[in-house]
Amino acid sequence: MAAKLLQPPFQASHVIAPKPRTTKMVKTQRFLPDTYLMSKSTIFGDFPSGFTPIYTTKVTEQSSGIVGDETLAQIKTELFQAVQGVNRGIFGIPSGKKSEIEGLVKLLESQNPTPNPTVKLEKVGGSWKLLYSTITILGSKRTKLGLRDFISLGDFLQIIDVAKGKAVNVIKFSAKGLNLLNGQLTVEASFKIASKSRVEINYDKSSITPAQLMNVFRKNYELLLGIFNPQGWLEITYVDDDIRIGRDDKGNIFILERSRE
Repeated sequence: MAAKLLQPPFQASHVIAPKPRTTKMVKTQRFLPDTYLMSKSTIFGDFPSGFTPIYTTKVTEQSSGIVGDETLAQIKTELFQAVQGVNRGIFGIPSGKKSEIEGLVKLLESQNPTPNPTVKLEKVGGSWKLLYSTITILGSKRTKLGLRDFISLGDFLQIIDVAKGKAVNVIKFSAKGLNLLNGQLTVEASFKIASKSRVEINYDKSSITPAQLMNVFRKNYELLLGIFNPQGWLEITYVDDDIRIGRDDKGNIFILERSRE
C-alpha cells in the first residue's frame, strides 16, 4: 500500500539555471487514515553544484465510501482475519483491535449489495453463526456466571424462519465440573418488518438444557438472560450469501457467517 513517489521528468538540454519548484499534491482514492507521506529525492541523483534537492509530497485523504482497488472480497477476508482469536469479543478485546474490526465493518456497510434486506428476506433466512459482537461479559458478571474457569462458551447460533417470522438464538456451554457436560441456552423470539432494513424483535421464551446446567445458572438466570435477550430493533446493515452485519437499538454490532449446522 506504499505510495509511489512522483518525479517530474528531467531533460538536461532545458536546464540553464536552477528554477523554483512547487510541491505537487496528488489525491488518491484509497480508503486509508489521514496519513501524510513525504520523500526526499533529487531528479539528478548526486546533484551537481548549484542545484538543490526537490521535495515531492503525496497526500492520501480519507474518502467516505470509496474502496479504490480493494475489492469487496478482500475486505471480507480482512474482516474474517481480524475476528480470529477474539472469542466473539464476549470477554472484551483491546481498543486497537476493536477499532480495526469496526473500521472494516463500516467499509463493508458502505458497499452493502442488499440495501433493502427486509424486501429480500430470503437473504436473511437460515442458520447463522456469530463471529463477533460488541456484547461483553466482564468483571463480576463473568464471575457470577462461572465463565472464568468452570463454564466455557461454545458456538453462538441463530436460526431464522422467514415464513413464520421467528428467530431462535442458541448459546452453547460446556461445564468442566460436571464431567464436561454440554448444554445450551435457547432464546426464542418473533420479529416483524419495521422498514426496508429494520426488524422489530420481541422476546418469546427461553430455556436451558439439560436440567443439570439449569441448576448451575438458576441463581443468576436473569443476569444471563439480560445479556442475551434480543428484545428491541435490529438494523440489517450488510448481508450477502455468506456474511451478515447488524446493529441494534443498544448500539451493539453483530457479525455473523452463514452456517451449515
